Amino acid sequence: MGAHAGAVRELLVVLVMAGVGLLLALLAAFGPWHPGVGDRHPAVVVELHSPARVGTGGVADNAG
Repeated sequence: MGAHAGAVRELLVVLVMAGVGLLLALLAAFGPWHPGVGDRHPAVVVELHSPARVGTGGVADNAG
């Protein structure tokens, strides 16, 4: 019976670790990422930056 109890214990450890991993993945995926009321710098998914100058020598500027 010693080998059987060890196998059951190992299987339970594996299942518990898988459950903890799944819980952490769900927390990371569905947890709030948006800024709170007192946050100074809001979190953004994409930062938009406009070009420094218009007409920087691209293909459209040189065609013609």
